[in-house]
Amino acid sequence: MESIERIYREYANLIKKYIFLITKDIELSEEIMQETFVVAIKQINKFRGDCKISVWLCSIAKKILYKKTKKNDLKQTICIDELKIADSENVEEKCISNNNKLKLYETLQKLDADTREVIYLRLTGELTFEEIGKILHRTENWARVTFFRGKQKIIKEDVI
Repeated sequence: MESIERIYREYANLIKKYIFLITKDIELSEEIMQETFVVAIKQINKFRGDCKISVWLCSIAKKILYKKTKKNDLKQTICIDELKIADSENVEEKCISNNNKLKLYETLQKLDADTREVIYLRLTGELTFEEIGKILHRTENWARVTFFRGKQKIIKEDVI
């Protein structure tokens, strides 16, 4: 039982962030994170160990999200209140930082869903391309190319 608690403490926040980046809904992210661990506990004997546990948990979370999406026809929207501003010493820097983040999120929303998800997983989940490929049931090379092309589109929009 202790190992399950350790896994929960170690990966719960990652799962919640991953789902939040896709849905922009903090309550749904929390719900899916909890459901993910319920499913993981029930199916722990199916974990083969051929990938990191974080990859396996993200895969479970994504399947749960897709089931809910089909049922509820969720729409992806940005909740500006949920965006955090990096601590700065003056208001002007905070405004510039906020505007850059908002512009980046707006640009990310213009990308196709696969590209957006690869970028989120790479930057916020800090996952390898191999892990991203496994989560999305694609190859490592596909993840690399998708990330590179997405990054080029963002640069073209003059966001970063």
